[in-house]
Amino acid sequence: MARDTPAGDLRLANLTKTFGAFTAVDSLNLTIPQGSFFALLGASGCGKTTTLRMVAGLERPTSGQVLLGDRDIARLRPHKRPVNTVFQSYALFPHLDIFENVAFGPRRRGIRAVDEQVRQMLSLVQLDGYGRRRPAQLSGGQQQRVALARALINQPQVLLLDEPLGALDLKLRRQMQIELKRIQTEVGITFVHVTHDQEEAMTMADTVAVMNAGRIEQLGPPAEIYEFPATAFVANFLGQSNLIAGDVFGRSGSDLLVTAHGARFSVPAGRSRTDHGPVFVGVRPEKLHLADTAVQVPAGRQHLEGTVTDASYVGVSTQYLLRTGWGSELSVFVANSGAQQRFAVGDRAVAYWDPRHAFLLGRRADEEDRTIPVLDEPIGASS
Repeated sequence: MARDTPAGDLRLANLTKTFGAFTAVDSLNLTIPQGSFFALLGASGCGKTTTLRMVAGLERPTSGQVLLGDRDIARLRPHKRPVNTVFQSYALFPHLDIFENVAFGPRRRGIRAVDEQVRQMLSLVQLDGYGRRRPAQLSGGQQQRVALARALINQPQVLLLDEPLGALDLKLRRQMQIELKRIQTEVGITFVHVTHDQEEAMTMADTVAVMNAGRIEQLGPPAEIYEFPATAFVANFLGQSNLIAGDVFGRSGSDLLVTAHGARFSVPAGRSRTDHGPVFVGVRPEKLHLADTAVQVPAGRQHLEGTVTDASYVGVSTQYLLRTGWGSELSVFVANSGAQQRFAVGDRAVAYWDPRHAFLLGRRADEEDRTIPVLDEPIGASS
């Protein structure tokens, strides 16, 4: 399905982009395997869109290379690159019907016999029979499918997706996440998806790169990054994490021992990013169990007590904030299975967890507990 030009992995080598004194992308080194679904995830201003634009040819690198296989395409004009981009704004031609919108690229290159190709593309994006409609007659999700078909008919080696689902409502966005993954699997070309939405990245991508300040903080499969984040930034960007500031004071067998706020914790050495000095002990909120203080904590579990300061019912779970004796608030997510006790604001409760679900991160000596109580993440402690 790719053009007759050299194929291979997409590699960014020491790719840098500066705007005056500001460095948007800082010596980025990244390999995106051919045929993979890759996500660049990060907050606004982290450099992810600038990176995408340099790959597309819409932004000129200050230095570095953009390699497709062994070929450096960094100095090629956008239309000379075997790359196509799908933007959040679909940019469809309103005066052309859907068939002609999809046929635009091949016709522009002088290819006249495009009918079968266009029908195949419309079938791929599940828009059979929509060819003679105008863009204004389609929903947002259908227009996004047309934009995909228009890009894919050009047979790019790499398809760049710049926040493509941002304009869709939640239900439609989730449907399109599944559709995008299906389409990528079917066509087998490299998809590079730029997003600030962690759910999008985790739902669709084989590999996620979390960007921060122009650099990659962590790279890997979504489950691996979520379960074992490399930094405090990643822990609270890909999901939510409660991080307790402490210090490593020793080791017991295969566990590291940590003291924090007068309590002691243990974390498996295999789930630790450092083995000495100031650290954060973290546990994802869904890994915590909440119980009445009169309940016996199961053997081998670590725990802490606190006062419930908020209880938010969000359908699949109830999300609690638990204020500890030292003042930090911890997030606890309890599935609404009908089997769990409900807690009200002001109730005393105990949160407990399996130490194997905790993780240990390095921290600066001046950093304190971190909990970001937004709908989605972790914490831990022990007495």
